[in-house]
Amino acid sequence: MTRRHTLTGAAVVGVGLPFLAACGDDGGTATDPAASPSASDSGTPSATPSETASAAGSEPAADALTSTGAVPQGGGKIFADEQVVVTQPTAGEFKCFTAVCTHQGCVVSSVEDGSINCACHGSRFSIADGSVENGPASSPLSEVPISVQGKSISLS
Repeated sequence: MTRRHTLTGAAVVGVGLPFLAACGDDGGTATDPAASPSASDSGTPSATPSETASAAGSEPAADALTSTGAVPQGGGKIFADEQVVVTQPTAGEFKCFTAVCTHQGCVVSSVEDGSINCACHGSRFSIADGSVENGPASSPLSEVPISVQGKSISLS
C-alpha cells in the first residue's frame, strides 16, 4: 500500500464518518414532547379519585383489544397493528373485519358514515358485514372472530 492510498483512505474516512453517524439510530430516545413528561409536570394526577374510579370501569381487560365504549355506534375503530377494524353497526352489536383492503392490500384508513374506507383507491366496505359498497375492491373484508365480555372486546 502506498502513502498516497493511505492518505486517500484516511481522507475518505474523515469526511464520510460524520455522514454515517447522522444516519445512525438515536437509541430510541423520544423527541416528541408529548411522549415524555415535561419539566413542569408535578407528577400529580389530574383526575380526581372518583373520576379515576369511573374511568377504570370503562377500561377494557388487560388482554382486550379495546372497550365497547371506544367503538362508536354506526362507526368503528381501526387497529392497524393488529390489522383489524372493529365496528358497531347497531347499538350493542360488534363486528370485526380484517383491516387489509381486498383490492391491493392497503390498511383501511377510516370508518365514517357507515363505511370502512380505504384511502389508497377509494374502496368502501359495509360496517355490518364487510361487503363491498364501492370498488375497485371486488371482494368483501373477511370477518375476524371476537368476543365481547362486559365492556371488553377481545380477538378470539
